[in-house]
Amino acid sequence: MAKVLTSRNENYAQWYNDLVIKADLAENSAVRGCMVIKPYGYAIWERMQQELDRMFKETGHVNAYFPLFIPKSFFSREAQHVEGFAKECAVVTHYRLMKDEVNGGLKVDPSAKLEEELIVRPTSETIIWNTYKNWIQSYRDLPILINQWANVVRWEMRTRLFLRTAEFLWQEGHTAHETSAEAVEETLKILGVYSTFAEEFLAIPVIRGSKTESERFAGALDTYCIEALMQDGKALQAGTSHFLGQNFAKAFDVKYASREGREEYVWATSWGVSTRLMGALVMAHSDDNGLVLPPKLAPQQVVIVPIYKTPEEYAATCERAHAIKDQLKKLGVTVKVDDRDTHKPGWKFAEYELKGVPLRIAIGPRDMQNGTAELARRDTLTKEVVPMDQLTTIVPALLDRMQIDIYNKALNYRTQNTYRVDTWDGFLEQIEKGGFISAHWDGDAATEKMIQEETKATIRCIPLDTVEEAGFCVKTGKPSNRRVLFARAY
Repeated sequence: MAKVLTSRNENYAQWYNDLVIKADLAENSAVRGCMVIKPYGYAIWERMQQELDRMFKETGHVNAYFPLFIPKSFFSREAQHVEGFAKECAVVTHYRLMKDEVNGGLKVDPSAKLEEELIVRPTSETIIWNTYKNWIQSYRDLPILINQWANVVRWEMRTRLFLRTAEFLWQEGHTAHETSAEAVEETLKILGVYSTFAEEFLAIPVIRGSKTESERFAGALDTYCIEALMQDGKALQAGTSHFLGQNFAKAFDVKYASREGREEYVWATSWGVSTRLMGALVMAHSDDNGLVLPPKLAPQQVVIVPIYKTPEEYAATCERAHAIKDQLKKLGVTVKVDDRDTHKPGWKFAEYELKGVPLRIAIGPRDMQNGTAELARRDTLTKEVVPMDQLTTIVPALLDRMQIDIYNKALNYRTQNTYRVDTWDGFLEQIEKGGFISAHWDGDAATEKMIQEETKATIRCIPLDTVEEAGFCVKTGKPSNRRVLFARAY
């Protein structure tokens, strides 16, 4: 297989697009701004779903499903929410087509206009809180801990596969609580779930923090996030968790009888991650040869390729390959034997390198004689010959080692590309090189906007582990008591 990818150094954006398409993750569809997620890409997304769903359920959450269509009047009930999403909404106005007698084809039937226009779900707070009003009467009905796996539509003009599309897949949690403290605890608990998932499964180190007021979710009192650094030095927001206060409860009149017999408004949270995580996975680890997948999320952790010249060698190596597959499967390893006789081994090696299969085992006639196998790691592109009868011990241990090594490589990259900057000249110089910049900010939204307009850098978050530190704003020179994290971002 010839080299099919633009190099990262030559054109990072083109490299990313090439890789998503050539590795069979996704492709652009006939609908502008929307994508087709192909089977291999969807298999990775399913692995993410499975692990996140397990983690949500372990923390007491359950799944439900709410309508795709939301009455337009619902959005107007929460002012910040409607302002935040108005420019991205797709609106349904009619429910029927009719034959166009003049021009041919079909046209909207003007008599089939909806009494109230419907918004195609950009997020579900409004429809869910309208529903919760019917579910909540007393403190005994709380908390409600619900998650939804769904698609959403946000009409993006500039799109990129997985990172920004008009329609994408995600999960959105929506919870209701008796007290503010419980809701805040929930918000931070989910932030912890996202952080653990990103680091232990995606193998991506993340910084947990809170958003500035101007970067908060529309309708939230506080937004918390996890931020990751991609290989081109840009940041990517990998997940958000929002403390909504009582804003949506008041907008939809959701009250409960408290333990003291008083009528109180419910406290709320919402939180979500999306198929944007697929983009993060690609950009955080992959190289000029193709995908590098952490073993925990790889659809196939091991591929076995038989090497042969004669029909007899083909039969013998395939038989041994399937026997090894059966042994590894019993240990919980996902394994594929590629015994196609329509492609040569070299072509197969390049294909699985492109698709990021963590481990490749090659077995040929000489290996059969010597009782060995060639083992190749995708992350380091290194090979070694190992005893065939030790594969059941070597392979699981090596997959665990690879998961850690891939994470540590990404962590080292982030560490080496995080900079403390104290002057505006230093900021201007460093932002062109990329990476996270830890700098003082005076807390003024006008300063934040000024920095963004001049440099295209945003405050990614105020890290939760930040400590008070007297200093001066990198832009205005006004006093500041802590550093925040700046970067250019996707």
